[in-house]
Parts: sequence; C-alpha cells; structure tokens
Amino acid sequence: MLCLVTGATGYIGGRLAPRLLDAGHDVRCLSRSAGRLRDVPWSGRVEVVEGDLFDPDALRRAMAGVDVAYFLIHSLGRPDFEARDREAATVFAAAARDAGVGRIVYLGGPEPDPDDKPSAHLRSRAEVGRILLDSGVPTAVLRAPVIIGSGSASFEMLRYLTERLPAMVTPRWVSNRIQPIAVRDVLRYLIGAATLRPEVSRGFDIGGADVLTYAEMMQRYARVAGLPRRIIVPVRLLSPWLSAHWVGLITPVPNSIARPLVGSLIHEAVAHENDLAELLGGPAPLGFDESVRLALGKIRDADVETRWTSAAGRDAAAEPLPSDPDWSGGSIYVDERSRPVSAPPERLWRVIEGVGGENGWYSFPLAWSVRGWLDRLAGGVGLRRGRRDRDRLRVGEALDWWRVEEIEPGELLRLRAEMRVPGRAWLEMRAEATPEGGSVYRQRAIFLPRGLAGHLYWASVLPFHGIVFNGMARNITRTAETSDGERPVPAGASGGGA
Repeated sequence: MLCLVTGATGYIGGRLAPRLLDAGHDVRCLSRSAGRLRDVPWSGRVEVVEGDLFDPDALRRAMAGVDVAYFLIHSLGRPDFEARDREAATVFAAAARDAGVGRIVYLGGPEPDPDDKPSAHLRSRAEVGRILLDSGVPTAVLRAPVIIGSGSASFEMLRYLTERLPAMVTPRWVSNRIQPIAVRDVLRYLIGAATLRPEVSRGFDIGGADVLTYAEMMQRYARVAGLPRRIIVPVRLLSPWLSAHWVGLITPVPNSIARPLVGSLIHEAVAHENDLAELLGGPAPLGFDESVRLALGKIRDADVETRWTSAAGRDAAAEPLPSDPDWSGGSIYVDERSRPVSAPPERLWRVIEGVGGENGWYSFPLAWSVRGWLDRLAGGVGLRRGRRDRDRLRVGEALDWWRVEEIEPGELLRLRAEMRVPGRAWLEMRAEATPEGGSVYRQRAIFLPRGLAGHLYWASVLPFHGIVFNGMARNITRTAETSDGERPVPAGASGGGA
C-alpha cells in the first residue's frame, strides 16, 4: 500500500514512517520543509512532497494514488490551535475524499465523560476525529491517553517532574486514573489500522496494560529510574491554570504546550473498550514499568553517540530522534572543548591513549587526587586502579575511575565513569586530521543526572570545569605539539599544569 504520512517530522510521524517501510509499504511524506527530513536515516526510502495542508496543489500531489492517509498533525502550542486544527481536518478530509483515498487513520486523545466539561485540548481532538469520520472515507480514530516514550510531551512532563522534585505539593488531578500506553504499541496499532476492512469506520480506545493514577505513575517512574520514593501531597488549591505554570517552571516543556496538556489531566483517561486490539490480534500491550524502562534505556548499556544508548536490545521507537524538540529526551549536561594542534593526528592520538594511571590526566593533579580520595570515602573505586598498560588501552578495561567503553584507533577514546555520582558520566576525546597536516583535539564531558541530586551535583562542579577541563585540553594539545614521536611526558601530570 501507498501510505501518506503527515507530520513526519513530529513525534509520532517520525517514528511511524520507517516502521511502515519495514512493514513493506510505500511511504510518501507531506512536509512544510523537505530539508527537515534530509538527515533522517530513512529519507532515501520515502517520497517527499513539500507543502502543507493549506497548499491545495501540494495536498493534491500528496494524496494522488494514496491507499491510506495518516493525519498526525496538530497545532498545540498555538493560541488558535482549535480553529487551526478544525480547518486542517476539514481540508484533509475533503482532499482524501476527492482523491479516492481508501482509509484515513488519525491519532487523537481520550474522550472524557459527556457530563464533564472537556478541556480545549481534548475537545479539539474529538472534533478533529468527528470531521474525519464524517468525510465519507473509511476512518479509524485511535484515542490514546498518555504516551510513554522519550520525546512525548506527556512523558517528558512526567519525567522532569519526578526527577527534579523529590517532594512536591500537587494539584488534585494527580489522583485521576490514566491508562498510559507505550509508543511502540501506539505505532503497532497505527500500522494495523491501515489493514482494517473498508466497512470499519469508527473510533477505538487504545491503552496499555496498567491503569494508574498520575501520582502512582510518578512513584513507579521513580522506582524504575532508581530514585527514592517521592513525597506527594495533593491539595485542592492548584487550579489547572496554576498547575500549568507550575509545570512550566519545573520542566523545560514550553508553557504553551504544558497548559493544554495539564488541562486535559483533569479528566480520567481509561479505555472503555479493547476492540482494535481484538481485531488486529498480536501481543498484549506493555505495562507501565517496561514502557518506562524502554524510554529510559534501562535495558541497554550506555553509548554516547546514540543519545547515550546502544543498539543492542534497543527499542528505537522509545528513543529520542533528531527531529524531537530540544526539551525532550531528559536532561543532558555537556562540557565541550576543541583546540587546533600543529602536530599530526597520530602524535595527538598517542597522547590521548596515554592518559590516566602514572601518565596523569594533564590538568590540576591535586584536584584529581582529592576527587579520587572523596570517591573512595564514598565507597567508590577512586584512582587506585591505574592502568594495565602504560601505552595501550583496550575496550572494557579499567582506567582509574573510568571504564574504557569505546576505542576507534587513532580517532576516538570514550570512557565511562565508575565513580560514585548521582547520574552517569562519560569523557570522550577525539583526534581529527586537518587538510594542512595538523589535527584538531575535541573533548566532551557528558553527564546524565539522576534526580535532583544529579542536577545539584553538576551545578556544584561547574565552576571547576573551566580549570580542569580547559587545562586538560590545553595540556594534551601542548604535549602532542612538543613531543618528538616517543611516548610523551604529560604536561602538568605531577605539578600545577592547569
């Protein structure tokens, strides 16, 4: 089948397109900027039509010959999102009908109890679903509650609130029941909905294996993330409006997005039927804890290059994508430095591979020693392990309080910290050749905080980074430039040198 995916640069669309391809379908994407899809790994496998839903020519080209059209866009974050989405759905429905599209698939939100006054967000989602169902084209409207996956705005709110607040006074909606669903299950249902019989045109509730209150979700998130149990005190004073500003203050999720999402949490979001799962068959949906583990990368080892998660056993659906907003994916602190080196990359590499142990760390030896002793007092390994070989390193071996995680000979050394810190840390050093015969030294220190203690730890050591890491970069490059091709003597290894 030929599938049209709108919103291919969005959270769901960017994950759906490659899975449709893997399922054997042809995929066409409608995007306002084709350049935003240029760097995704599946860009060469899809057809891209540049334009938006309000461009009649682009929409006509996008719909031509399409079997299934996915409506995955919304204007959340704009003050006029209700009117904008109403117009977009109306135009999309008419174009699909005129082009003879076989099916429309839409991902919406849960429908609140008719006796409740629905939030603007849920009211808009329901209205869009009705417009598409009235199009005359067979339509499947999937009603999803909180989606669990890195990059989902609802999940990011949960993540940041739980990680940053060991104790919190919360609004009363934290006692409302929710049936969260893993993003991988949402994608599976979206792909399966394309195969429904033509006479099936209706809405479907979808949800995960667990029904929890929001407070229970925060506690179970904390447990999976290895955080202490949170102290949660619900009060009646925090209105949805105040709650949204509170979320905006604590989390990096923009207030324009947090406000309608928080407004929706005043309604319970529990599936009233399981018809789509029964029609499609397949595995049971994941439970909350496993969904969070996938989103956090808890079932994988760390790897800095893929947002610090490795390919082994990964669930890419739950991981961040380059097209996700900057505030998604959790907090990541980076100290990044680079310096030009007149020496060739081979000589710079010898310095990089020689760090640690008796060779030293090229900057402020006293600070390294004190940090090592503090780590030992806290029950860590400190600096006492040294290194096995004075000149060579191997993947997996210990190096002082680091573990060698990755080596690309002549180019990259990546170390994973095994010191006692409230989070996970890496140090990465690179040697890059330049056309002039010299090289560039690149250095990154990366820290993924765990809980409020992790953020406070990074803030406490930040004033010393300019001394330690800047001195390290300067002395490594200086040593590479002044060595004569033999094993270099570290600058500052046994003195000041910072």
